[in-house]
Amino acid sequence: MNSAAPQGSLSAEAGVASRRLAHLQAHAAAAGSVSLDELMSAMGRSSIAFAILILSLPALTPIPGPFGFVFGSCLAIVSLPIIAGFRRVWLPQFLGHRQVSSGVIDVMVRYTAPLVARVETLLRKNCMRHLAGPRAQAFLGVPVLLLAVAVALPIPFGNFLPVAALVMIALGLMERDGLVAILGVAMGVIALTASGGLVYAAAMGLGWAIGP
Repeated sequence: MNSAAPQGSLSAEAGVASRRLAHLQAHAAAAGSVSLDELMSAMGRSSIAFAILILSLPALTPIPGPFGFVFGSCLAIVSLPIIAGFRRVWLPQFLGHRQVSSGVIDVMVRYTAPLVARVETLLRKNCMRHLAGPRAQAFLGVPVLLLAVAVALPIPFGNFLPVAALVMIALGLMERDGLVAILGVAMGVIALTASGGLVYAAAMGLGWAIGP
């Protein structure tokens, strides 16, 4: 599988998230695989934001396998220390040591880069930053948990809206753009409503098929 262009080839206008994803892609290509702990490792104050981003994007990757369930479950676990007010997040050891191949990382970055870049065009650094600061992270952890559960559910075509909402929340935190973070929460409400509707419709259809 061909690797995407290296980090150095990104345009000067590329956002923080795009640059870090490109760096991760290059690192995975050189190493052959990375652990979930390595996926979540990030620099400085945006470690929580990058953890949300990197654990939500695989659900959109067109590779066979239960990526939505695995990474959605990991994100749900990660959201708990966020709600508790911790500044850094972690996974249990048995999950953190699991390896993800460079091929999966390559496909994930290439397939989701347009969504990340599109959200980055909306960002205005330090806009309404009090809504994306450390004190706001605990509040934002609640919708992250609910959206992670939605991502983990096996709902056909049900991942795009929850992941888009999570990307907006993550990038809003990363750039201290409170407006984008709150817009992500609003999209999350829409996503959860849609997911609930799909689950209800599936349950009704199953009940009709089984009969009284």
